[in-house]
Amino acid sequence: MAKRKIVHDYIIPDNIWMLIKSFLPLPKPKKKSGRPRKDDRLILSGVFYLLLTGCQWKLLPRFYGAPSTVHDRYQEWERAGFFENMWIGALLNYDKEKGLEWEWQAVDGAMTKAPLGGVGTGANPTDRGKKGTKRSILTDGKGIPLSVIVDGANSHDKKLVKKTFDAIVLERPSPDNVIQNMCMDKGYDYSDIREMVKNYGYTAHIRSREKKT
Repeated sequence: MAKRKIVHDYIIPDNIWMLIKSFLPLPKPKKKSGRPRKDDRLILSGVFYLLLTGCQWKLLPRFYGAPSTVHDRYQEWERAGFFENMWIGALLNYDKEKGLEWEWQAVDGAMTKAPLGGVGTGANPTDRGKKGTKRSILTDGKGIPLSVIVDGANSHDKKLVKKTFDAIVLERPSPDNVIQNMCMDKGYDYSDIREMVKNYGYTAHIRSREKKT
């Protein structure tokens, strides 16, 4: 099997960039003259490249600029809410073109490694106590992410349900107008979770822990 070629000069396509750039915050005015600001499109392409490959910041190809510059811009945009605004904009565009499927939704958690530790990590109970994170994700009926919460890997899935419901980035249709079903695996089979799901206006479909298959 041929090895996948890693492209070190990935650039956000023109049509995607036209949609993204309207969400970028205005750059802060420079206090003194110096080098011109690195192109936003190139910097964001570098961020996407890092997310795609999983490489460390310091290993980011210099094609995108100094890793420290890309990281600083990423933090600047994160503080300004750019990534969430871009996410919301993409969802609204998708809803207009395809339509979000609110009738069936699902919540699940997944653990990932975090070898460098940091805020928000915790001991992974399935990986010899190594540092990791837990992601709790809510999607529509087609798997489109509507909410994401990140916590330490030692956080139980059930402890993140309320936060995940509250973090949906779009306004949900009223349960009075659209029947909404919530699918969860047996890791959420607790009476308080079933009650919470009901209180949020969902019909629960939670697999029982008593079933063997």
